[in-house]
Amino acid sequence: MCDISHVRLLAGHRTRDHDRAVTLTDPFLALSARTGRFTFGAPRAYTLAEDGSRLLLLRSTGPEDPVDRLHLLDTATGEERLVADPAALAPGRSGHRDELPTLERRLRERIRLVAAGIGGYAATADLSTAVFVLDGRLFRTDTATGTSTELPVAGPAFDPRPDATGERVAYVAEDALYVTPEPTPLSPADGARWGVAEFAAAEELGRSRGHWWRPDGGALLAARVDESALPRRYFADPAHPGDPAEDFAYPQAGGPNADVQLWVLGLDGSRVRLRWDAAAFPYVCAASWASDEELLLTVADRLQQNVLLLTADPATGETRELSRTTDEFWVDDLPGTPARLSDGRLLTAHDTPQARGLALDGEPLDTTGLQIRRVVGRWRGRLLCETGRGDPADQYVHLIDPDGGAPELLTTGPGAHSALAAANTLLLTSADAEGIRRRLLLDGLLDGRELQLADLSAALPHRVRPQLARVTDRALPTAVVYPRDHSPGRGLPVLLDVYGGPGFQAVAAEPRRWQLRQWWADQGFAVVTTDNRGTPFVSPDFTRAIFRRFSQVALDDQVDALHALAERHPDLDLGRVGVRGWSYGGYFAALAVLRRPDVFHAASAGAPPTDFRQYDTAYTERYLALPQDNPEGYADDCLLTDAPGLTRPLLLIHGLADDNVHPSHTLLLSEALTKAGRPHSVLPLPGVTHLTPGGVNEQVTQAELAFLRSALG
Repeated sequence: MCDISHVRLLAGHRTRDHDRAVTLTDPFLALSARTGRFTFGAPRAYTLAEDGSRLLLLRSTGPEDPVDRLHLLDTATGEERLVADPAALAPGRSGHRDELPTLERRLRERIRLVAAGIGGYAATADLSTAVFVLDGRLFRTDTATGTSTELPVAGPAFDPRPDATGERVAYVAEDALYVTPEPTPLSPADGARWGVAEFAAAEELGRSRGHWWRPDGGALLAARVDESALPRRYFADPAHPGDPAEDFAYPQAGGPNADVQLWVLGLDGSRVRLRWDAAAFPYVCAASWASDEELLLTVADRLQQNVLLLTADPATGETRELSRTTDEFWVDDLPGTPARLSDGRLLTAHDTPQARGLALDGEPLDTTGLQIRRVVGRWRGRLLCETGRGDPADQYVHLIDPDGGAPELLTTGPGAHSALAAANTLLLTSADAEGIRRRLLLDGLLDGRELQLADLSAALPHRVRPQLARVTDRALPTAVVYPRDHSPGRGLPVLLDVYGGPGFQAVAAEPRRWQLRQWWADQGFAVVTTDNRGTPFVSPDFTRAIFRRFSQVALDDQVDALHALAERHPDLDLGRVGVRGWSYGGYFAALAVLRRPDVFHAASAGAPPTDFRQYDTAYTERYLALPQDNPEGYADDCLLTDAPGLTRPLLLIHGLADDNVHPSHTLLLSEALTKAGRPHSVLPLPGVTHLTPGGVNEQVTQAELAFLRSALG
């Protein structure tokens, strides 16, 4: 049965009233909440002008200001100017999530954006004009003068995009595509959604937009999304029972996907549909204009074992295959590929069991010793790439020679390095235990002029140096964080802070992610983090070990790593092991106490997908195939049938407005546990989404600490 003493509503978080105070007594958690987990005031969303002369970015005024403003940096002089301020353009409106139109709010959820103010913008290639929305109002900014003009719109505007001149702006309102200043939609009123990315594309495939201007501004490529065949998911706020439930179309594993078409919509009223075998390749992963006369599309089959790069004729809609990437497991996304270089050669991923590499026209490039993580673009005639080498916790930046020369390392020292480039300007971001630094390197020289980008975020409270090790015969990446006042020889309860699922690396050099782990350690735990097989950036073989089964590989690896670490760290008390995680990490936490109570003694499971038959198509089927084709795999990975075996304390936490992992996942497991007579705890979060913004994450952490201390003694 459900332990009623632990079934409560979380009080004090921001739901409808964003001015409500967040009550946190712990100084670190209070600081984390006030500073947006130490991100407010940090620059983000960079765009370089095509000639490298200017840089647009978003940043708030300081470490406790959540409202992002648009700034322009002149790379020649180093002068930075504020060019758009939400406080001046929309007085009295903050841009908090509760004030946003539904489309904007859901997009921010898909791209994991919690900042207020200007969430994103689009600009012309020279950055002379930028456009953005504030609470559904559309603004166009002349960045030279800092003058912003509000443009009339047909309804709450979403995802504005300027043409090459900045004179006309395409935007979406009420599922129709408009172009200013026309009051009537460019798209037909046929019941479909136009100009937007469907759920699968935005959440799982890395495509968050649905319309693209032709270079000459005479037409738009637009996605037409028909979701009529999809089941509906509903969200009712129990704190406001008089309000109607919100609903949206959700592509559930094994069921129908949205029907996605691409159309060229001319401003002269012409309409041309692009045609490819959409029945065999239903996912549109990327789209762009190569020129006025050519479009490039990346499409994938349903299991994502085949990915095609297509060229399309916008005048006729005919398409032709340029390249095909095939994998017997699944084609892992490598950002920046497939692509066609300016000289016509085709760039694709080239995987071996031990390395992610690149190929041009099918011929592998020299990337020996590297794992390619992202192709950023071209710089100084070579491919600018983010890479791994050696320890997967670190990320580097290399130049890869498309003509066969040896790779050139652009960054020094371990850490998490990333890049952006245009013309002769290179932006390098470097993060390690000392903090985060952003450098603009100018004139195409690594030892030439350099500018530092201003960072107004809060200083990180802890300088965390986790003890890293690769353990077991699988060389699993692990980390241990001790309390800062720990004396060797004193045994500590263990907290496994876990994710463990595809697509996210937990053991990484980025310093902000270690702040909360150090806080947990300072509460008296030895905090252990392990990247089991199935997680990215070690090797293709390492990632694909979960093919057709999630649970067993992750569980075996985490248990084996824990035991291996205890041999190296005798202060780890394996008689007191708690586990906490969110999303897939929440799934693993519940899995751990249900199936290995001999190892794990308590679990806090946040937003867990307890039955993958109820999760989305593009993510789940990539790894597990269709439920009807792999019923055993889905059954093995389902937690509901394990409910009668629960013998350890389990806390389930879920936001009741979560449109990614629907709260029904937690409620179904709680129902199964209750029917089986197994005590457990449930913490529902009314009005809270998968992101737990606005201090909710820190309040949840306080509740988890109380639970784990009680459970582990």
